[in-house]
Amino acid sequence: MRIELKEILKNKAINGWRLFWLIATPMSIVMIIAMMGADMSNGAGVSEMIGFSVRFAVPFIYLVVAASSVQILFPGTFPMWWLRNRPYIGMCFAVAMAWQGMFIFIMSNFFRDYYYADVYLLRDELEGTIGYIFLPAMVVTSFQFGRKHLNPMQWKLIHKSGIYFLWAYPFSVYWWNLNYYENPQTIDYIFYWGGFLAFALRIAAWGKLRQQAAASTTPFAFKALGATIIVFGLFVSASGLYWREAVTTFLTTPKWSADLVLWFLFWPFEPYLSLFIIGLGTMLLTKVSTEARQQGVKAEFSQ
Repeated sequence: MRIELKEILKNKAINGWRLFWLIATPMSIVMIIAMMGADMSNGAGVSEMIGFSVRFAVPFIYLVVAASSVQILFPGTFPMWWLRNRPYIGMCFAVAMAWQGMFIFIMSNFFRDYYYADVYLLRDELEGTIGYIFLPAMVVTSFQFGRKHLNPMQWKLIHKSGIYFLWAYPFSVYWWNLNYYENPQTIDYIFYWGGFLAFALRIAAWGKLRQQAAASTTPFAFKALGATIIVFGLFVSASGLYWREAVTTFLTTPKWSADLVLWFLFWPFEPYLSLFIIGLGTMLLTKVSTEARQQGVKAEFSQ
């Protein structure tokens, strides 16, 4: 079975640019059909298409975020195929976002009254604009003619920062849909937990690499504390509806903090608190004792 899967995943039709066209072409056809069925003569119809295009885009950025982590945690044929084709999956995300960008352009230029009355919010505008700055920069520098103008560190900074930001925006939207607005839809649950899983896998992969690099056992006390904190983080991730209001009120009690909410991106970071907690737990779970670290340093100098 493994041999068969390996052979299937080597097929040119599902690799590289052919994979991109295999996904992007039908996605664009569906987008055109949906646009023809929507009432594009008013702001509400255009707004509907903005949401429709986003739902196509989000799964691709989640797949990009999780790709390297899955290969680290579960090395194998399929994860390697996934990682190898990550750039082309990212390009599919860019296509979906290009459709959304076109609908936003139509909205903001032809239905301004509707846009400023029902859609516009300064912080959302800032977050969306930054996302659309990262996206073309990442696309251009994915090709040799753009990449040649950057050194490896600059390229990595643009792409890693862009991936994190482009993940953070939809993840926070669906977290708020579940924990603030009434009557969340099934898709809100799917996209929230999909985004959570994508980043949780990155944390787990970071922990695995950290543990492998240590080449020694973590003290039991740190393991127990780390595991407890991770479990608490998982509880926090699923219970935002119950703690969101109290935590937001506490974090925005100082006037300076309340003012930051208006323009500082994602502040005060409620959607990400569970992942911060899980990251802290993972750090403790994979902590190396001081004695083991000193022995590692000595061994390194003795080589």
